[in-house]
Amino acid sequence: MFQNRIRIARFAISFLAALFLFCASALSQELSLLEQSSQKGQILYWDTLSQSGVLEKNGKQVSFRAGSSVILLDNEKFAFTDAPQIANGQISVSQKFIKDAEDWFAQQSTSGENFKVGAILIDPGHGGKDPGALMTHKINGKNVTIKEKDVNLTVAKMLAARLKTAYPQKKIIMTRDKDVFISLQQRTEVANSVKLKDHEAVLYISIHVNSSLDKKARGYEVWYLSPGYRRTVLDHGKTDDPKLFPILNSMMEEEYTTESILIAKFIMDGLAAQIGNLSQPRGIKAEEWFVVRNSNMPSVLVEVGFVSNYEEAKLLNDESYLQKTAFGIYNGITAFVTHFERSRGFTGTR
Repeated sequence: MFQNRIRIARFAISFLAALFLFCASALSQELSLLEQSSQKGQILYWDTLSQSGVLEKNGKQVSFRAGSSVILLDNEKFAFTDAPQIANGQISVSQKFIKDAEDWFAQQSTSGENFKVGAILIDPGHGGKDPGALMTHKINGKNVTIKEKDVNLTVAKMLAARLKTAYPQKKIIMTRDKDVFISLQQRTEVANSVKLKDHEAVLYISIHVNSSLDKKARGYEVWYLSPGYRRTVLDHGKTDDPKLFPILNSMMEEEYTTESILIAKFIMDGLAAQIGNLSQPRGIKAEEWFVVRNSNMPSVLVEVGFVSNYEEAKLLNDESYLQKTAFGIYNGITAFVTHFERSRGFTGTR
């Protein structure tokens, strides 16, 4: 009888200990990251498509991904903590995750220079033997053939001129500044070969014109790389552990995607403010365009209108309208640059 009581007592103690550990584990993940970051003066950036995010405070960042215990600290080193989880549409984290982030934010910056945009590459699509989309319309009693390559180049030149005036210290590069043919591979090679200083980033903005069999289709839209596409954007020298490389590369690539979405949003807002009701926004979209998916940097493709739509074609043939378009894209880029440089940027560049 006495031995049975001992066994029962031991079982009860083991059960209670297991229950305590289970409850403690459950409670550890019940902290809302959104609420915690707000209370602690942190800024939270979250991309629902890639399930990744960035916490920012004191000019420092903690990059994380749902379900992963690996976090990137200012993209200079990595650490391990409790993996964030998604529950009921909310990001939940443990107290350890919060403490690890706070400990990093409390450290003095190891860099004497903030991240900044060192170069902006403007890519006017098509050119030379490749006219892109084209359509002939009767405008003011005359047959006018509007070629995408010409509209792209005109907008790109206007945009580049504004950026050079605003940023004399940054490299403003065009893949072409005249009517010449440049292959898609050559365009991305130009982008990926831009020389940068430490803590500098480059932005890639590709300009295009749309066309559709539906003559009623009209409006402007901005495309970014689909989260479903995967590319190598991280230097293998970033880690000595080959098992960690795919995780770190994926997180870095997802940050490029997050930044590209932000650029797209800022450009859409800039276009809407300048164009008003002359045209209509068609939204931000994801696609695996060659020039976007092969650029190891934040990159977007802007479709400024439909040459196949008669009313919009007239606008694309109007220099004052193209000035508004270029100014809208310019305002979007400058808004992103201000945001990026204020926050020291999301991504590393080496």
